[in-house]
Amino acid sequence: MRQWFFTSESVTEGHPDKVADQISDAVVDAALSVDPNARVACETLVTTGLVVVAGELRAATEIDFEGLARQTIRKIGYVEDPNFHADTVAVQVVAHTQSPDIALGVDGGEATNLELGAGDQGLMFGYAVDQTPELMPLPIALAHRLAERLAHVRKSGTLPYLRPDGKTQVTVEYQDKRPIRVTDILISTQHDESIGTSQDMFDDLYREVISDVIPQDLLDEPRIFINPTGRFVIGGPHGDTGLTGRKIIVDTYGGYARHGGGAFSGKDASKVDRSAAYGARHAAKTVVAAGLATECEIQVSYAIGRSEPFSLLVDPHGTSTVDPAKLESLVADFFDFRPSAIIDRLKLTQPGFIETAAYGHFGRPGFTWESTDAAAELARAAAAL
Repeated sequence: MRQWFFTSESVTEGHPDKVADQISDAVVDAALSVDPNARVACETLVTTGLVVVAGELRAATEIDFEGLARQTIRKIGYVEDPNFHADTVAVQVVAHTQSPDIALGVDGGEATNLELGAGDQGLMFGYAVDQTPELMPLPIALAHRLAERLAHVRKSGTLPYLRPDGKTQVTVEYQDKRPIRVTDILISTQHDESIGTSQDMFDDLYREVISDVIPQDLLDEPRIFINPTGRFVIGGPHGDTGLTGRKIIVDTYGGYARHGGGAFSGKDASKVDRSAAYGARHAAKTVVAAGLATECEIQVSYAIGRSEPFSLLVDPHGTSTVDPAKLESLVADFFDFRPSAIIDRLKLTQPGFIETAAYGHFGRPGFTWESTDAAAELARAAAAL
């Protein structure tokens, strides 16, 4: 049996790039809350003492960009660092209306009635694998949970010396395609000056974070690294500039599956970078939940202004319980990958995207694209082939 190792990373909500993602998605939510047909393409930059919010907007409302930015920063926890503080940071807004050429491609051209044309050309991937109950690759699932736990023990006051910025990394050993143990854990977390020694932090994080997240049967004397440089006081946007859309592998499958290259945050669902990636994940997860494969990767591509996908590929990586060609035909018939159909099926005109902007867009409860309600029906359709 082939032995191999795979590593994935995650970051906390206070990581500079995630601060930017959350501000951008707060803008999307604000627009959708009053106009379900809003068009938003929002990019945010954060750095020492400054937030720049830029992009295109078409909505039946005025957006309080500055208020949304400050509210988001405060919720994350930047209320102590004078170099990046929710109340004092400067907010610069550079936003304008959506290009009429893009609007024509989405709302006109081939699109009629309730249909939409794709907001851009591109290719998107969805993936699922039976390594975890949520059908995600184990390394990214564990890395996300460690990052979430860091935020929890900070906000709850369990470890009050922690600060918002942080990163996690997990290496898993596999035999063939089955994970057997965690071999390496890395946590880098911002902290204030009050923590006594690196050993104190190690003991705290092992007890309150690692032991809480990593199943004991996977903890077989792993190597554990906590703040390898020994100090992480300067962090957040003061330590490193953040940009929307710079953590696309963290957002998806931790590198375990392919990525089409388009970011999600800051975009309404007419942008297929977001909606088609969600639709492809929903389809792939339903295939695995239906027992038709233990692993499934779906690629879908689009041309701007066209509603029908440019191409569709269903790849079960040799794990399909039915003929792969028949599986692809079944998925094409069962799931409608037109942008308007994905938006309708997954209810993507409703606000709530800010919840996706940290700790991954996939493998978390509550998102419509994570539902496996259609698995039984898909299994019946497969049985009738």
